Amino acid sequence: MLNMLFLTNSWLSSLNQPALCVTVAVLLHYCLLAAFTWMCLQSVHFYLALVKVFNVYVPKYILKCCLAGWGIPAIVITMVLIINKDFYGNGSHSESNPFSSFCWIEENTVFYISVVAYIFLILVTNTAMFITVLLQIHSVKSRTQKRSGFWKW
Repeated sequence: MLNMLFLTNSWLSSLNQPALCVTVAVLLHYCLLAAFTWMCLQSVHFYLALVKVFNVYVPKYILKCCLAGWGIPAIVITMVLIINKDFYGNGSHSESNPFSSFCWIEENTVFYISVVAYIFLILVTNTAMFITVLLQIHSVKSRTQKRSGFWKW
């Protein structure tokens, strides 16, 4: 969905329909945040599978993942729309080329908070999970090597 919206965005923007442009911008923003949220949930899943291997039963795990994966981006989008729906629009860059316009977030502050900060937070979380998983794998490997060295004469 993110790719289709991104590829058709310039064409839809050139139709000069403000409501359509806001809708496309909101959907594009939502799909982008949802993709990164699901990436974060995948890193949490790896953490649970490789670090907290035993006693990790989470009741209704898939339901909770779906609520987080689709719900957190919806909350962010809803907050932006509640504050001001005019943050979304047609950011035209050139009058000579009608396909240079793009339906997206027009306010820089909103962009930096709702996209850049959101993605940065997810990348920091993923990096922390990655380092934790690597340390766990390294400790398991070193324990295995110590045991196998103990039995070798």
